[in-house]
Amino acid sequence: MQKENLYEPFSIAFQTLDEGPKQAHKHNFFELVYIVSGSGVQCINKSQFRYTEGHMFLITPEDCHSFEVNTTTSFFFLRFNNIYLTEGGLPKENIQRLEFILQNANHQPGCILKNQVDKQLVRPMVDAMIREFVNRDIYNQELIQQLVNTLIIVVARNIAKYQPAAVTEQTEEKAMDILHYIQAHIYEPDKLRAENISQLFHISPAYLSRYFKQHTGDTMQQYIANYKMKLILHRLEHSDKRISEIAFEFNFTDESHFNKYFKKIKGASPREYRKQLLQTS
Repeated sequence: MQKENLYEPFSIAFQTLDEGPKQAHKHNFFELVYIVSGSGVQCINKSQFRYTEGHMFLITPEDCHSFEVNTTTSFFFLRFNNIYLTEGGLPKENIQRLEFILQNANHQPGCILKNQVDKQLVRPMVDAMIREFVNRDIYNQELIQQLVNTLIIVVARNIAKYQPAAVTEQTEEKAMDILHYIQAHIYEPDKLRAENISQLFHISPAYLSRYFKQHTGDTMQQYIANYKMKLILHRLEHSDKRISEIAFEFNFTDESHFNKYFKKIKGASPREYRKQLLQTS
């Protein structure tokens, strides 16, 4: 299967096609695909979704995807990588929150814009980026970068608000708020203590665990552990950070403690896990 690479922090492209861009393929970067016009079928990880004008899709690294065009389709593509997320001028205090984009997308087909107001916001942004890209006027790169940053944040908001793991349409707003709080403070274990969350969200400590499981299907500790492991795996798979740096980032006492934690869950040390990835890539 073909695998694409991105050799710059971000790129944009606009294409009108009578057939799918390519056969099923993967890449090592993030791709936002906006349907300017047309209709067809999106396939991602062997699942399908019928697309029409105004739909936007997020393709994450290693997703297998393709498009089947039914009527002539104009696609807008925004591609960006981890380097852009950390060095592209996005608000520094929000970088970790943008891991919603990396981890909370459900890797299933379908439009990621669930908020109707955001749908109305995205179309003029896409039109503006296409216009700046085509006209190449003065300061066009600076304007495009600002629009790219805004679009990424809008996408992150939709994923954070509507697609966090273990959430259904029946989930209460307070349970959503607790999930978002956990995700935002996953690097700060002291803030994730049950007594702290109980006080912050005005739920008795005795009831908190039962309330959380009732609305998410997981205990709070299970959810925290699973979410943390997702982020750790992403570091190992898609970054060149040293094991000691990852251990420090996630507040392990030392690398040895991190190794024991990881091996207990995954059956291999972080270094062995990364080596296995390189052998299979």
